[in-house]
Amino acid sequence: MADGVAPNLRYGGKVAIVTGGSKGIGEGIVREFVKAGAKVVFCARGVEDGKKLEKEVTEKGPGEGYFIKCDVSKEEDIKNLVDKTVEKYGCIDCLINNAGWHPPEGKTVDHTTVDEFKNLLNLNLVNYFIFCKFALPHLRKTKGSIINVSSLVAQIGQPGAVAYVASKGAITSMTRALAVDEAKHGVRVNSVSPGNVWTPLWDQLARSSGNFEKSKKDGDEAQLMGRMGTLEESGQACLYLAAEATFTTGIDLLLSGGAELTYGKKTQVESA
Repeated sequence: MADGVAPNLRYGGKVAIVTGGSKGIGEGIVREFVKAGAKVVFCARGVEDGKKLEKEVTEKGPGEGYFIKCDVSKEEDIKNLVDKTVEKYGCIDCLINNAGWHPPEGKTVDHTTVDEFKNLLNLNLVNYFIFCKFALPHLRKTKGSIINVSSLVAQIGQPGAVAYVASKGAITSMTRALAVDEAKHGVRVNSVSPGNVWTPLWDQLARSSGNFEKSKKDGDEAQLMGRMGTLEESGQACLYLAAEATFTTGIDLLLSGGAELTYGKKTQVESA
């Protein structure tokens, strides 16, 4: 317990699953839930990063982290993760679907093969469906909740990313439909749609642009608030939906700093 300050046990003793939890937004979610007293089972393919985060968050507490290696493109890995969570902790209170991938920019329809489109839908969308399918029997017992991490681009579009935007739009729509079906079981289902959040991937892209400062400034200025979101804020948004928003289901919470508001320079018509 740092500096003798009493921990904020907003989700004390609850059991949460976070997919893609070793880096980026997933890492932020893991950290905030553990800080709130939760027992957090999280997964990724990289064992070294996962074990390192497990050790760090558990030592800090007051909750704990438990890492399980999982390839979310494999149904048997997903079922194994859910089964091991229940075996270790006895229940599931919250499922946070976060694992996914954004292809390199410039992947228009012309430059995206049919197989690439299908594979991205499988990775970004189908894994969410499978996790929900296997976790829901347990979530119904606890009257828990599901939080699906979507993206702001599902609402506003993005150039050169038609497959990615399609996968995220489907996540947002699936969330609403699942909320309708699961209401009778007392399970809430919501989504969070981040815009520009400063992640290791964003840092990598900015550094590879050839002008880090300009890239970072352009990213900051896309929001009305003049900055990007943080990993901590991403985790806090999910924690709010899990712990406090008990009369909220079927919503899409925009974590965007106002990026979607007002007009901007958007013309992309090629000159003759």
